[in-house]
Amino acid sequence: MNKITKSFCAVLTACTTLLAFPSCKKDGDKNTLQICEVTHSVFYAPMYLAESLGYFEDEGLKIELTNGGGADAVMASVLSGDSDIGFCGPEAALYVLVGGSTDTPKVFGQLTKRDGSFLVSRIPQPDFQWTDLQGKEILAGRKGGVPAMTFEYVLNQNGMSDGVDLRLNYDVAFNLMTSAFEAGTADYCTMFDPVAYEYEAAGKGYVVASVGEASGEVPYTCFMAKNSWIEDNKEQVEGFLRAVTKAVKYVNETPANTVAPYLTKYFEGVSETSLTASVERYKAIDAWRTELTMTADSFDRLQDIIENAGELTRRASLDELVVNAYAKKVYNEVYAK
Repeated sequence: MNKITKSFCAVLTACTTLLAFPSCKKDGDKNTLQICEVTHSVFYAPMYLAESLGYFEDEGLKIELTNGGGADAVMASVLSGDSDIGFCGPEAALYVLVGGSTDTPKVFGQLTKRDGSFLVSRIPQPDFQWTDLQGKEILAGRKGGVPAMTFEYVLNQNGMSDGVDLRLNYDVAFNLMTSAFEAGTADYCTMFDPVAYEYEAAGKGYVVASVGEASGEVPYTCFMAKNSWIEDNKEQVEGFLRAVTKAVKYVNETPANTVAPYLTKYFEGVSETSLTASVERYKAIDAWRTELTMTADSFDRLQDIIENAGELTRRASLDELVVNAYAKKVYNEVYAK
């Protein structure tokens, strides 16, 4: 069984598991959107701000968020009908497409345009170089997921490879990596903010590099839904994207310390100082798309990264996986004002 088929089978297995549980979808309530996110991070601040600032309410929408803890679980939730919208790496939908699904989820919006994780070391390394990872073990994500593949791509660009120069540990679930690292697993771990900032502030580790800065632009986290759902809910798709586009505009134009108070209710126990620093870090690496479309060049680069990891047996065209019309329309509306 080839790797792409294995990835697709893993999604279907997770989907079968989810079907054993009752769906939380409210029948007939088209304006309450069930959204399953891959993880919870300030990296996704515009989505939370769209709710906190009342932009979803302006569109007559209400969102209900669940944390999938990995792209495979997010895609399974979408395929099972338990979630309307999946928010994760586009590779999850690509695997389903290549696997031959009759109702392939389509990406209808791209929020982040680079890896949002930071590499955390157990020791301070103010002059860190990627070659410092020689002979080390790193927790960098799930096999076949964009975080792990992007990290491997960065290693390869720096003349190193897994299993030869160092070891990438794929044995720990994505949402358990930080706790495993704290318990003593591996020499380095990738973390998103505010976790990375809080981890460093507590003196548990040291942020030594931004993976996103090293990898360059790539369609990293996207909104996707079954094509049939998109066709039946065009107004909701446009309203959702309009709210998030407004939120991206807001966060890009507003000081981080003004943004932070609007995020506190989404990060219980995290200080405004930490949230401010996290927002500032993501603004500094230019994390978000202003127009929530995906370009052909970035999609090709994503497939280069997946091929580099040995996880893709067939390339797809942009139109097979992505519908940009809704995001382009709302961008023109928001920025015309």
